[in-house]
Amino acid sequence: MKNLRRISQILFLALFFFLLIQTEYKGSSELGLPVKFFLDLSPLIALSTILATHAVKAASLFSLITVVVSIFFGRVFCGWVCPLGTLNTIVGWFRMRKGKPTPTDGRFPRLRPVKYFILVFILAAAVFGWNTAGILDPISLTIRSLAIGYNPAVNRIVRVILDSAYALDMPGISPAADAVYSMMVGTVLAFEQPVFRQMIPIALIFSVILGLNLLAPRFWCRYLCPLGAMLGIIGTKQMMARVDVSSEKCVKCGCCNRTCQGDATPFPPGQWASRECLVCYNCRDVCPVTAISIHPTMQRTGEGNVDLERRWLLSTGAAAILSVPIVTLGEHRERVHPELIRPPGALPETDFVKTCVKCGECMKVCLTNGLQPTFHQAGLEGLWTPILVPKLGYCEYHCNLCGQVCPTGAIQLLKIEKKQKTKIGLATFDKSRCIPYAYNRNCGVCEEHCPAQGKAIRFTDEESVDKRGRAFILKKPYVIPQICIGCGICENKCPVVDIPAIRVSPINESRHDARLFL
Repeated sequence: MKNLRRISQILFLALFFFLLIQTEYKGSSELGLPVKFFLDLSPLIALSTILATHAVKAASLFSLITVVVSIFFGRVFCGWVCPLGTLNTIVGWFRMRKGKPTPTDGRFPRLRPVKYFILVFILAAAVFGWNTAGILDPISLTIRSLAIGYNPAVNRIVRVILDSAYALDMPGISPAADAVYSMMVGTVLAFEQPVFRQMIPIALIFSVILGLNLLAPRFWCRYLCPLGAMLGIIGTKQMMARVDVSSEKCVKCGCCNRTCQGDATPFPPGQWASRECLVCYNCRDVCPVTAISIHPTMQRTGEGNVDLERRWLLSTGAAAILSVPIVTLGEHRERVHPELIRPPGALPETDFVKTCVKCGECMKVCLTNGLQPTFHQAGLEGLWTPILVPKLGYCEYHCNLCGQVCPTGAIQLLKIEKKQKTKIGLATFDKSRCIPYAYNRNCGVCEEHCPAQGKAIRFTDEESVDKRGRAFILKKPYVIPQICIGCGICENKCPVVDIPAIRVSPINESRHDARLFL
């Protein structure tokens, strides 16, 4: 069973990376693959979204598979399926010596309740409208960290290696590097080198989580994971895979505790903690006298579950409730931030921050790299939600990929025809920087790239004189608000590269009637 569990972990981790790689523009308007498969499996994301929005999403029903399996087998998802759990196991393997004591095992018993308090905080806050699940849910956390934090670095490293090999201009090496590059672009590599704001801190946070395995195996899973806490509570009975230690056979060697991935303490007999068990089968396989059996039973075989004191649970819930009005207070609620441009199909702002789980799927799939994680623009409640940054990338006119990958419907999937008419902002000219206005020279780059039907940027013709005294027609651009959809390509392509002479802000966006003033 232990070998079967390892095979399952490897296969699900490979599937996770495959789907993550496939969350990329492939030259087609349809992805054609269930890239949000693992996000749909998370009951923590589903429940917190339901509590925050007071509505049941169709995708949330898929998480019931995980719930049903957990009722019968406990935290088998954590031990056999979860990609972050597998990564933790791999990192922790480097510090574990099979069959020998490790000095950190059992060193942090007081941390075992922490994940349950985190879970209570998340659910209590969600009830009052602050959806924090995506920040700490292991699936969302892993996707965001790899897509935003690690993916740009991987792209850069691979490109440098292949470019260096191609630059050698040696027979056999340069053609091979070119062939490998052509094969990897659109699969492992993005068409353009991705760059994300906050990619370094996001990568560092994930690196710290992995590094904690050097303190104790699967540190995150044991002490911090809110999804693990939820599945542990759901699977307390664990009817199909309960651990039983024979007092008569046990020689008190402690090998079972040292190899237990979840710190479920099979020894001493009767102290096995079902909520912590990851169904890894290590304890049974390592026992030298076969004193441990794992079998179906309806009887209670363990008393080692964490005693969650009611006063601490109530205090955690109260802290969550009190934090909601504090977090939702801010200038972003009083006056929209000029950079807060949401992608087409985004729900109204209040509903959007309640529904978005900050997974980063939409940012990874954006083919122009225009979608970026927020920091302060939407307040703490909107941390790491997507915004369009036209200076880095525009909203492609014929693309709706972000709506295809959103797991909660925070970005609705719009048909291309409707998406092309959805306004996400409005372009305005800075005449002090615009070349025709400020420097008396013609420039039509913004009008040339404008994709809106009928052109949202047009010109007025004025007679002018150049520096040599020759008369010419100066074309001064202006924006037609009724046509502009705020896609940002004009700002992105503006030849004034430092601070563009035309900039897009979220005014006049379709999702807010109060902002449709033009």
